[in-house]
Amino acid sequence: MNIEQARFNMIEQQIRPWDVLDPQVLDLLFVVKRENFTPPAYRSLAFADMELPLGDGQSMLTPKVEAKLLQELDLRKTDKVLEIGTGSGYMAALLAARAEHVVTIECRPALAELARQNLAEAGVANVTVETGNGAAGWPSRGPYDAIIVSGSLPTLPDALLKQLRVGGRLAAIVGAAPVMEAVLVTCTGEGVYNSVNLFETVIAPLDGFAARPSFSL
Repeated sequence: MNIEQARFNMIEQQIRPWDVLDPQVLDLLFVVKRENFTPPAYRSLAFADMELPLGDGQSMLTPKVEAKLLQELDLRKTDKVLEIGTGSGYMAALLAARAEHVVTIECRPALAELARQNLAEAGVANVTVETGNGAAGWPSRGPYDAIIVSGSLPTLPDALLKQLRVGGRLAAIVGAAPVMEAVLVTCTGEGVYNSVNLFETVIAPLDGFAARPSFSL
């Protein structure tokens, strides 16, 4: 397989058609090597339009969903970011390239360790991988300028929204199969939130989520 050609095809055939047109995001997809965060058994599928198994019932999101959420968060170099659900560490690496620091939470110790190794090998130094249940966020390191949730939620917990700074953005996929909606919520004032629907998709539920007081979209 010609890896660079496959990467180019992924960007041109999957990601651009999804209206991911931010040149900084597109450039980043060339720089952060997705194949290095993909399990060896699936490396030949690193650029395919599909979720890839990570073991333990977990999977990587499709490239276009990752890229779209990254674009919509509109990160700045001064941003402090929370990611809930680390997986292989690929999304954390993308976030870290555009932000000051990323705190990423993974409830499965084996996956958390895999992510640490992948990030270290990629030379990513501004990510802290925490092992624990991040379904209610990680308030001890907050507040955050951006939060991203890598598994679906039936509703958005108030506890997550309260960890956003004013001006902060949260990207999550909310709902139940067969219809889930990717949403971007912006904290426009103390306790005031504006929500925009981005696209429909279906992904696996977030590990460790239990029903909590929620924000109505």
